[in-house]
Amino acid sequence: MRELLAEFIGTAILLLMGNGVVANVLLPCTKGNGSGWHVIAAGWGMAVFTAVWCGEALGSSHLNPAVTVGFAVAGEVSWTGVPAFVLAQFLGAAAGGLAAYMFYKPHYDVCDDPDAILATFCTAPNIRKPASNIGSEVVATFILVFAVLIFAGPALTPDRGAQLGLGSLGALPVGMIVYAIGLSLGGTTGHSLNPARDLAPRILHLLLPISGKRDSDWGYAAIPVVGPLLGGVLAGILARILAP
Repeated sequence: MRELLAEFIGTAILLLMGNGVVANVLLPCTKGNGSGWHVIAAGWGMAVFTAVWCGEALGSSHLNPAVTVGFAVAGEVSWTGVPAFVLAQFLGAAAGGLAAYMFYKPHYDVCDDPDAILATFCTAPNIRKPASNIGSEVVATFILVFAVLIFAGPALTPDRGAQLGLGSLGALPVGMIVYAIGLSLGGTTGHSLNPARDLAPRILHLLLPISGKRDSDWGYAAIPVVGPLLGGVLAGILARILAP
């Protein structure tokens, strides 16, 4: 139960901070309005760092169904626990996304750009090419999950000395990887990397009474869910093949 609570809290922090930085950049009359993509990429990287750090301290820090599925495929966690983890992540994403909306509601009330409103909730490509869009999500998420699977683990062992990996530095490398992905592949689709991060806030966008909003772009919604899951599966398969 503690692990599920950690997944919920960690994912809520992730969405509050991640969607919060997008709202700060895109919505009118904010301190960060117009700051640009670099701020969004850096903000998401730091949001991941903070959320993973908090989740790890509480007992679990997947915070992403693609990571959980990747760990299950690699044999690092049992498949029986996957549904509960994913549910906790989706509920946390909804809670964090709702909190970000509530804090920025005065700015939503004066926003007349429906595309900007949608972008503060979920991802969308600037150029719609389904094969390219899903390919970007698959590859970007593969890089993230594979890095976590390969380098996660204890930092020090008495018989082998110091080993550099994600476990030795905590959550910082995960945030740096997400930052790097944002600056590289993020320019294509907005780098969802996480089905919960995209789908839960997209549902919120559908349900919330936001003045001047557009449709929730359900024609694209499958790509930021299926792409990351495929990337996680492929990362898990390769990690299992390469495991000693």
